[in-house]
Amino acid sequence: MGFFDFLNEKIAIDLGTSNTLITHRGKIAIDNPSIITIHQITGKILAVGKEAGMMRGKINKNIKTIYPFKDGVISNLDATDKMLKTFIKRLSSFNVSVFTSSYNMIISIPCGSTEVEMRAVQESAKRLNAKKVFLIHEPIAAAIGGGINVLEPKGNMIVDIGGGTTEIAVISLGKIISGQSVKIAGNTFNEDIIQYIREYHNLHIGESMAEKIKIQVGSAVNSLESPPEKMKVEGRDLLTGKPNQIKISYTEIEKSLDKSITHIENALLETLSEIPPEISADIYNTGIYLTGGGSLLRGLDRRLSQATELPVHLGEDPLETVVKGSDIVLKNLDRYVNVLVTKKRY
Repeated sequence: MGFFDFLNEKIAIDLGTSNTLITHRGKIAIDNPSIITIHQITGKILAVGKEAGMMRGKINKNIKTIYPFKDGVISNLDATDKMLKTFIKRLSSFNVSVFTSSYNMIISIPCGSTEVEMRAVQESAKRLNAKKVFLIHEPIAAAIGGGINVLEPKGNMIVDIGGGTTEIAVISLGKIISGQSVKIAGNTFNEDIIQYIREYHNLHIGESMAEKIKIQVGSAVNSLESPPEKMKVEGRDLLTGKPNQIKISYTEIEKSLDKSITHIENALLETLSEIPPEISADIYNTGIYLTGGGSLLRGLDRRLSQATELPVHLGEDPLETVVKGSDIVLKNLDRYVNVLVTKKRY
């Protein structure tokens, strides 16, 4: 790397509702929960990312846990600024004074983002002193990160299940020709699990426990070839108020998630019904590409394949495809300029 390359650092950011990923020099340098804790009296930042996540549900009344993003978009601009500044300071192997004065940034956004929501992302990026800021829709970034040639005249369907939204998009010649952003995703699955255990087991659990359950015994189908063992779950008994423990099976979690997954299936079928016949033919031959953290739910690819009667492909490292694709675009702007979101002047 030459001196002038160093003066033109590049950062790709995936601002996820659940996790924020940042690449620097082609590698994922930051992969942390999108959480920040602040002292309500002093306003001092106490923890960001993984450290803040460990404090979730275990803090006193003077400490506030903030989730800067909701449903895939910025809900708290100040908290977003503080969180991103902390993450960028953690990036290693660069000269801070040079880095902060000259670097290009690309940020992925949901395909259903409004102008106001895009403006919020751009404003946040400007506060980070980025030289140039580019926006890219998450499904396109995910497709590129998954090795799909989005520039050719061929239809490809991407389903990116994140923390706050499920992005469904049909892409051809570098553009989304049909798609939608559904506000049902990984966090909704957690809420479903909390509600189910409360209703059927009289046990109150927190978000962290729900996330663990989803990872350890979560399933989208009621029959698995290699089912996980029942999981011990601790929480507060709603009848006695005492701490209690139960065991939960993957079939129960499948029941709890059924309604939300059905919503995703319906949105997928609706998108398929709206595309031109030539594109339908392409997708019939290539299938659907599934990505995002939510795609790791056991049996989800099989269930979506049964609903659509199409092959569903689950790529490697689905959590990282969006930020990797964004990084590829930023390094090859001449080639991918047409996939970027057209920036408006406000």
